[in-house]
Amino acid sequence: MNDIAGWVAPIATMVAAMMTAANLGARFTGWGFIVFTVGSVAWSIVAISTGQQNLLWTNAFLTIVNVVGIWRWLGKQARYEEGAKDAAVRSSRRRVPTLFPVGGIIGSKLEGKDGEAIGTIVESMMRCDDRGLAYLVVSDGGIGGIAEQLYAIDAGEVRLTEEGFTSALSIDALKHRKPLQTDKWPVAAPRMAS
Repeated sequence: MNDIAGWVAPIATMVAAMMTAANLGARFTGWGFIVFTVGSVAWSIVAISTGQQNLLWTNAFLTIVNVVGIWRWLGKQARYEEGAKDAAVRSSRRRVPTLFPVGGIIGSKLEGKDGEAIGTIVESMMRCDDRGLAYLVVSDGGIGGIAEQLYAIDAGEVRLTEEGFTSALSIDALKHRKPLQTDKWPVAAPRMAS
Protein backbone atom coordinates (compact mmCIF):
# COMPACT_ATOMS: atom_id res chain seq x y z
CA MET A 1 0.00 0.00 0.00
CA ASN A 2 2.84 2.39 0.87
CA ASP A 3 4.51 1.81 -2.52
CA ILE A 4 1.29 2.63 -4.39
CA ALA A 5 0.65 5.72 -2.23
CA GLY A 6 4.28 6.76 -2.81
CA TRP A 7 3.59 6.89 -6.55
CA VAL A 8 0.04 8.23 -6.44
CA ALA A 9 0.89 11.13 -4.09
CA PRO A 10 3.35 13.06 -6.28
CA ILE A 11 1.56 12.24 -9.55
CA ALA A 12 -1.83 13.36 -8.22
CA THR A 13 -0.32 16.50 -6.74
CA MET A 14 1.38 17.48 -10.01
CA VAL A 15 -1.70 16.74 -12.15
CA ALA A 16 -3.95 18.67 -9.75
CA ALA A 17 -1.60 21.66 -9.76
CA MET A 18 -1.73 21.77 -13.57
CA MET A 19 -5.52 21.44 -13.56
CA THR A 20 -6.11 24.29 -11.12
CA ALA A 21 -3.47 26.54 -12.69
CA ALA A 22 -5.05 26.08 -16.14
CA ASN A 23 -8.12 28.06 -15.00
CA LEU A 24 -10.44 26.33 -17.47
CA GLY A 25 -13.65 26.98 -15.59
CA ALA A 26 -15.29 26.05 -12.31
CA ARG A 27 -15.88 22.39 -13.08
CA PHE A 28 -12.33 21.71 -14.28
CA THR A 29 -10.85 23.54 -11.30
CA GLY A 30 -13.19 21.63 -8.97
CA TRP A 31 -11.99 18.33 -10.39
CA GLY A 32 -8.45 19.60 -9.85
CA PHE A 33 -9.26 19.90 -6.14
CA ILE A 34 -10.62 16.34 -6.16
CA VAL A 35 -7.30 15.15 -7.59
CA PHE A 36 -5.50 17.28 -4.96
CA THR A 37 -7.53 15.46 -2.29
CA VAL A 38 -6.44 12.09 -3.69
CA GLY A 39 -2.84 13.35 -3.51
CA SER A 40 -3.13 14.63 0.07
CA VAL A 41 -4.73 11.35 1.22
CA ALA A 42 -1.93 9.40 -0.50
CA TRP A 43 0.68 11.64 1.17
CA SER A 44 -1.05 10.96 4.51
CA ILE A 45 -0.73 7.21 3.92
CA VAL A 46 2.98 7.68 3.18
CA ALA A 47 3.33 9.77 6.35
CA ILE A 48 1.60 7.17 8.54
CA SER A 49 3.62 4.28 7.13
CA THR A 50 6.93 6.13 7.52
CA GLY A 51 6.17 7.81 10.84
CA GLN A 52 6.47 11.37 9.49
CA GLN A 53 4.17 13.37 11.76
CA ASN A 54 4.86 16.72 10.05
CA LEU A 55 3.91 15.29 6.66
CA LEU A 56 0.77 13.78 8.17
CA TRP A 57 -0.40 17.00 9.83
CA THR A 58 0.38 19.06 6.75
CA ASN A 59 -1.64 16.77 4.49
CA ALA A 60 -4.49 16.46 6.96
CA PHE A 61 -4.78 20.25 6.81
CA LEU A 62 -4.44 20.23 2.99
CA THR A 63 -7.23 17.65 2.75
CA ILE A 64 -9.54 20.09 4.57
CA VAL A 65 -8.44 22.92 2.26
CA ASN A 66 -9.06 20.70 -0.77
CA VAL A 67 -12.57 19.82 0.42
CA VAL A 68 -13.30 23.55 0.69
CA GLY A 69 -11.95 23.96 -2.86
CA ILE A 70 -14.24 21.18 -4.10
CA TRP A 71 -17.24 22.85 -2.45
CA ARG A 72 -16.30 26.26 -3.84
CA TRP A 73 -15.60 25.23 -7.42
CA LEU A 74 -17.96 22.29 -7.97
CA GLY A 75 -20.68 23.70 -5.74
CA LYS A 76 -20.89 27.44 -5.36
CA GLN A 77 -18.94 28.70 -8.41
CA ALA A 78 -20.42 26.07 -10.71
CA ARG A 79 -23.93 27.24 -9.70
CA TYR A 80 -22.94 30.84 -10.49
CA GLU A 81 -21.66 29.82 -13.92
CA GLU A 82 -24.80 27.77 -14.61
CA GLY A 83 -27.03 30.69 -13.61
CA ALA A 84 -25.11 33.07 -15.87
CA LYS A 85 -25.18 30.60 -18.75
CA ASP A 86 -28.92 30.09 -18.33
CA ALA A 87 -29.59 33.85 -18.35
CA ALA A 88 -27.46 34.25 -21.48
CA VAL A 89 -29.26 31.46 -23.34
CA ARG A 90 -32.74 32.65 -22.33
CA SER A 91 -31.94 36.28 -23.25
CA SER A 92 -30.92 35.17 -26.74
CA ARG A 93 -34.43 33.75 -27.25
CA ARG A 94 -36.33 36.80 -26.03
CA ARG A 95 -36.89 40.34 -27.22
CA VAL A 96 -34.27 41.76 -24.88
CA PRO A 97 -30.58 42.45 -25.48
CA THR A 98 -28.60 39.22 -25.38
CA LEU A 99 -26.64 38.87 -22.15
CA PHE A 100 -23.07 37.65 -21.72
CA PRO A 101 -21.51 36.92 -18.30
CA VAL A 102 -18.70 39.42 -17.71
CA GLY A 103 -16.70 36.76 -15.87
CA GLY A 104 -16.58 34.81 -19.12
CA ILE A 105 -14.58 37.50 -20.93
CA ILE A 106 -11.21 36.61 -19.44
CA GLY A 107 -9.71 33.57 -21.13
CA SER A 108 -12.06 33.75 -24.13
CA LYS A 109 -10.59 33.32 -27.58
CA LEU A 110 -10.94 36.19 -30.04
CA GLU A 111 -11.69 34.95 -33.53
CA GLY A 112 -10.51 36.93 -36.53
CA LYS A 113 -12.19 37.58 -39.85
CA ASP A 114 -11.46 34.10 -41.21
CA GLY A 115 -12.63 32.30 -38.08
CA GLU A 116 -9.04 31.87 -36.93
CA ALA A 117 -8.15 32.43 -33.28
CA ILE A 118 -6.08 35.62 -33.24
CA GLY A 119 -5.54 35.81 -29.48
CA THR A 120 -6.85 35.27 -25.99
CA ILE A 121 -8.63 37.99 -24.03
CA VAL A 122 -6.68 38.51 -20.81
CA GLU A 123 -8.48 41.59 -19.47
CA SER A 124 -11.16 44.13 -20.25
CA MET A 125 -11.34 47.80 -19.32
CA MET A 126 -14.68 49.49 -18.65
CA ARG A 127 -15.52 53.18 -18.49
CA CYS A 128 -16.87 54.26 -15.10
CA ASP A 129 -19.03 57.09 -16.44
CA ASP A 130 -21.33 55.07 -18.69
CA ARG A 131 -20.27 51.52 -17.70
CA GLY A 132 -19.40 50.80 -21.34
CA LEU A 133 -16.62 48.51 -22.44
CA ALA A 134 -13.64 50.68 -23.48
CA TYR A 135 -11.21 48.10 -24.80
CA LEU A 136 -10.05 44.51 -24.51
CA VAL A 137 -6.49 43.40 -23.91
CA VAL A 138 -5.61 40.44 -26.11
CA SER A 139 -2.59 38.19 -25.70
CA ASP A 140 -0.86 36.67 -28.69
CA GLY A 141 1.88 34.08 -28.57
CA GLY A 142 4.07 32.97 -25.74
CA ILE A 143 3.58 30.16 -23.30
CA GLY A 144 2.17 30.82 -19.86
CA GLY A 145 2.66 34.57 -20.27
CA ILE A 146 6.33 34.26 -21.27
CA ALA A 147 7.18 35.98 -24.58
CA GLU A 148 3.57 36.99 -25.18
CA GLN A 149 2.54 40.23 -26.85
CA LEU A 150 -0.39 42.24 -25.49
CA TYR A 151 -2.59 44.40 -27.70
CA ALA A 152 -5.44 46.77 -26.87
CA ILE A 153 -8.45 46.39 -29.13
CA ASP A 154 -11.22 48.97 -29.14
CA ALA A 155 -14.55 47.50 -28.05
CA GLY A 156 -16.04 48.74 -31.33
CA GLU A 157 -13.78 46.35 -33.23
CA VAL A 158 -15.19 43.34 -31.41
CA ARG A 159 -18.53 41.70 -31.89
CA LEU A 160 -19.97 39.75 -29.00
CA THR A 161 -22.33 36.88 -29.68
CA GLU A 162 -23.69 34.07 -27.58
CA GLU A 163 -20.84 31.91 -28.94
CA GLY A 164 -18.05 34.34 -28.05
CA PHE A 165 -15.96 37.18 -29.44
CA THR A 166 -15.20 37.89 -33.08
CA SER A 167 -13.40 40.69 -34.90
CA ALA A 168 -12.79 41.77 -38.49
CA LEU A 169 -9.08 41.81 -37.67
CA SER A 170 -6.69 39.21 -39.03
CA ILE A 171 -3.70 37.88 -37.11
CA ASP A 172 -1.43 39.95 -39.38
CA ALA A 173 -3.42 43.14 -38.72
CA LEU A 174 -3.17 42.50 -34.98
CA LYS A 175 0.59 41.97 -35.16
CA HIS A 176 1.02 45.28 -37.03
CA ARG A 177 -0.30 47.16 -34.01
CA LYS A 178 1.96 48.53 -31.36
CA PRO A 179 2.12 46.04 -28.46
CA LEU A 180 1.26 47.24 -24.97
CA GLN A 181 3.86 47.53 -22.29
CA THR A 182 2.97 44.91 -19.71
CA ASP A 183 2.68 47.45 -16.90
CA LYS A 184 1.53 50.54 -18.85
CA TRP A 185 -1.84 50.29 -20.55
CA PRO A 186 -3.67 53.13 -22.32
CA VAL A 187 -6.05 55.36 -20.35
CA ALA A 188 -8.52 55.43 -23.22
CA ALA A 189 -9.57 53.06 -25.95
CA PRO A 190 -7.04 52.92 -28.79
CA ARG A 191 -8.15 54.34 -32.11
CA MET A 192 -9.88 51.83 -34.30
CA ALA A 193 -7.99 50.73 -37.41
CA SER A 194 -9.26 52.25 -40.63
